[in-house]
Amino acid sequence: MTFPSLDGVPLDAWFIPYKGSDKIVVCNHPIWFNRYGLASHLEPWKQIGGAGGNDFEVNFMPDYKHLHDAGYNVLTYDLRNFGHSGIGNGGLGSNGIFESRDVVGSLRYVKSREDTRNMTVGLFSRCCGGNATYIAMTNHPEYFRDVRCMVNPQPVSLRPFYERITEILGIEDQFDAVDREIQLITSFRIDDMSPVEHAKNCHVPTFVAQVHDDALTKPGDVQTIFDNIPTEEKKLHWIHGTTRRWDGYLFFPNNPDPLIEWFDKYMN
Repeated sequence: MTFPSLDGVPLDAWFIPYKGSDKIVVCNHPIWFNRYGLASHLEPWKQIGGAGGNDFEVNFMPDYKHLHDAGYNVLTYDLRNFGHSGIGNGGLGSNGIFESRDVVGSLRYVKSREDTRNMTVGLFSRCCGGNATYIAMTNHPEYFRDVRCMVNPQPVSLRPFYERITEILGIEDQFDAVDREIQLITSFRIDDMSPVEHAKNCHVPTFVAQVHDDALTKPGDVQTIFDNIPTEEKKLHWIHGTTRRWDGYLFFPNNPDPLIEWFDKYMN
């Protein structure tokens, strides 16, 4: 099935119904991934996060099963330029800016279906999908009036990400050159694509989870995003014992209880 993004990009999706349920969770995926996850145990996808030790598969299918088994309808889709979805903005990624239109499109789609329009809505927005959600909340708050809560694994700003990458590659002195090249390709500077300020417009109960010692970012960035969320109904869970970013994406597939407890608390 497909539905249009806010700007018309066709988004390919799965709707997983739970008969008799009036609750739906909309799932947004990280950059480089698709709704399934990422086959980063295989080339060429292994190269994406391999420098930080992320050379193993990430499979989101258990997330959907856990949510379904707990009584939730699930809508999950490929962001623009990934998976089976259409190409938008010349195929350029923007760490959530363009992708925010896809988040809005998913909420509009829920409201357009006779069988889902009156359902209680929750968001499961990972990484870039989380950034896109914060940006959509800033630019289009009217679409979030009926959203009850969000779970947000691994939000990220690009500045600490590229600071880490240049450190790993031994080219820390080239950060400004990298920033300029990104601007030439996308028209955005690195700091333009940060969710930090947009998090101030998140007014739903939000559960953030993050690998504390993630080799591809810095904990202070996620702490700032979390601190900027203005609601008192929020939670930050640090994942310890690993430096691999992908372990943060696998936290809820392997530990579903906190995920289900959050949605149950705010969606029942």
